[in-house]
Amino acid sequence: MLRLHASDGNFIDYIYTLKPDDLKVDFTIQFNGVEQLIGKNNPMIDLNWSIALRQQEKGYKWEDQYSTIYYKYFEDEVGKINPRKGGGGSADLTTRVEWIAFKQQFFSTVLLAEKSFLSARVSTTKLPEESNHLKTCTSVMSIPVGGPDGDRVNMTFFFVPNHFKTLKALGHEMEDLVDLGWPFISWINKWFVINIFNFFEKYIANYGIIIIILTIIFKLIVFPLSYKSYLSGAKMRVLKPQVDELTKKFSADKAMEKQQATMALYRKAGVNPMGGCLPALLQMPIWLALFRFFPSSIELRQQSFLWATDLSAYDSILNLPFTIPAYGDHVSLFTLLMAISMMVTTKINMDQTSTAQPMPGMKVMMYLMPVMMLVWFNSYASGLSLYYFFSNVFSYIQQVVTKRLVNEDKLLHKLKENQKKPVKKSGFQARLEKMAKEQQAKQRR
Repeated sequence: MLRLHASDGNFIDYIYTLKPDDLKVDFTIQFNGVEQLIGKNNPMIDLNWSIALRQQEKGYKWEDQYSTIYYKYFEDEVGKINPRKGGGGSADLTTRVEWIAFKQQFFSTVLLAEKSFLSARVSTTKLPEESNHLKTCTSVMSIPVGGPDGDRVNMTFFFVPNHFKTLKALGHEMEDLVDLGWPFISWINKWFVINIFNFFEKYIANYGIIIIILTIIFKLIVFPLSYKSYLSGAKMRVLKPQVDELTKKFSADKAMEKQQATMALYRKAGVNPMGGCLPALLQMPIWLALFRFFPSSIELRQQSFLWATDLSAYDSILNLPFTIPAYGDHVSLFTLLMAISMMVTTKINMDQTSTAQPMPGMKVMMYLMPVMMLVWFNSYASGLSLYYFFSNVFSYIQQVVTKRLVNEDKLLHKLKENQKKPVKKSGFQARLEKMAKEQQAKQRR
């Protein structure tokens, strides 16, 4: 207990109650005669709480971006100060507040009011990197003095790991302290990724192996989409000779007519040129969900795999004597392997779906995208680069297996049979052709 004497017989007590093997500390403020000093017309007092967040993780940049202040309005939603604001930020909470949390990448300190704070003002200020601190978090909370509840204000400190299920068990929507991404992708992490991790960690001690198993599971789930994508590419590949013949029939100034003829060929054969793109688009939520999960997952903190000493931070096989802008001062081998495997699988996909006229700039993108990923991911969680690397490896294996399952001679025969059948135009196709003819007529005029 700590006591602050205000005057004779008037004081404030801070009473802390620690329980064994618990994540919380009960905190009670006991007022004695203080309302006589502050006045009956102002029955509240400000509680100031601040801390300088010390850097605890390997990657300063990412720890800084995940460190901020969270708060929960009374019987309402959870909010936060945007941690990516350059110099910090602030928020005036003018309504009742249930709890306020000073959050870092993997640990948080939460102050919960038994009957809520009347209002609060919270702010963060960024500190220089050389100070070994991230930012200062400050909260000024209004608490009642006197009144029908007496002269006691009961609160609870929670000193917690940012572990989703641990926080969820504590209630009060504290699980929102774990940044699992936007609502349209967070459900993937909540219902699939976290449960897969929690299941396999009971039997497997190494999280690198668990990540590989997670990769296999997701690749098997999306295999029907990958198969459909490959089949679409195979259809376009076997029709390539016919597309080449159409290209010879039309001169360079008849690009519109050539495009119409090509689309008509695909329509008769029953080929959707976008069939290879849609499956990849449908897999994007999984990609984004894992992008947000790995830097937030305390399960990976200080977990090693091969040369990586911490799967929640970057791995480094070479420390550079200088810093490359946007890249950093080290070389991440998992990121390098990811970029190389991405380039190889992209080239294979392009070769399999090549047509008479490849899209302009596709070859440039084939090399540019892996380079961009190499720069972006060099300081990111090595667990994520590990996942994407093995994802590319298994994609290649799936392509080899799928190639053996698809007989292109039989596929071409089937497409030729389709071309003999009458094609019923959809309303959308009819409107497209009408628009194309009107455009041609305008060009002639």
